[in-house]
Amino acid sequence: MKDRLLRKSVLTIAEFAPVRWLFLKYGMKLGVDRFVAAETLPETLEKVRGLNEEGMHVTLDYLGENVLDSGQAEETAAIISSLFPAIQQLRLQANVSVKLTQLGLRIDRASCLKHMERIVSEAAVSRSFVRIDMEDSTVTQETIDVFRLLLRRFGPGRIGLVLQSYLYRSEQDADQLGAGGTNLRIVKGAYRESPDVAFPDKRDVDAAYTRIVKAHLTKGGYAAVATHDPEIIDTIIRFSKDKGIPRGRFEFQMLYGIAGDLQRDLVRAGYLVRIYTPFGRLWYPYFTRRIAERPANLWFVAKHMLRP
Repeated sequence: MKDRLLRKSVLTIAEFAPVRWLFLKYGMKLGVDRFVAAETLPETLEKVRGLNEEGMHVTLDYLGENVLDSGQAEETAAIISSLFPAIQQLRLQANVSVKLTQLGLRIDRASCLKHMERIVSEAAVSRSFVRIDMEDSTVTQETIDVFRLLLRRFGPGRIGLVLQSYLYRSEQDADQLGAGGTNLRIVKGAYRESPDVAFPDKRDVDAAYTRIVKAHLTKGGYAAVATHDPEIIDTIIRFSKDKGIPRGRFEFQMLYGIAGDLQRDLVRAGYLVRIYTPFGRLWYPYFTRRIAERPANLWFVAKHMLRP
């Protein structure tokens, strides 16, 4: 309950105009670069190269969401589509994550689907992969519907989805999506949600997380285990060994700038580790969710604000 109240408070404060102005003006000096790779693509690709050299793979997230202008959605689709040839040309170990609302899902689902078909087609040409990020619960069903359409056309080798364990519905969603080697990233969830749709207690979120991952692996799916929780990571490693699940059936995913030692330890142990690497100028909503997730992140930013 305490964590939930803190998260709600941070997200509420982040909506205040003076707070938003302060961070948009001085963000990178206030520690935003801890969580966001860069604002430009060339700088970001250099960061990707550095992560690759440490043995880590990457998923690139061009930041932006809740687009309500069709022209902006079209422009975003073009930028995301251009990532794949850039990745291929530089021979980087990276794929791409996409939010459907940045492609105009809230305007028109048909247009959003068209943009996604363009993006996944470009990924297929480059022999790459696209994952649809899950956003707040108001678009959960639409996101799953779009994913199903793309999955039927392109197959699990080109398109994957995110599910959030704090939503009550996610276990059933994972069960329904789990056949045929579907590639699911499991996260806990970072949006502000009502107790009507999401577990308010962290213990329930964690328990659901572990159940979803285990069930998905048992059904033959590919699991992107996205967590910084050492206990959950150890649980999944033990489970995979006990059940004889090969390492090629799952990977660990972590956020850029968080738990670097844990990332490197897993790489040294021979596990595939993929770093969720956001970039772009529209970083404010993403940044505030990272601060709301963990009190330690809030103190990190506070220290930057107090520096002379």
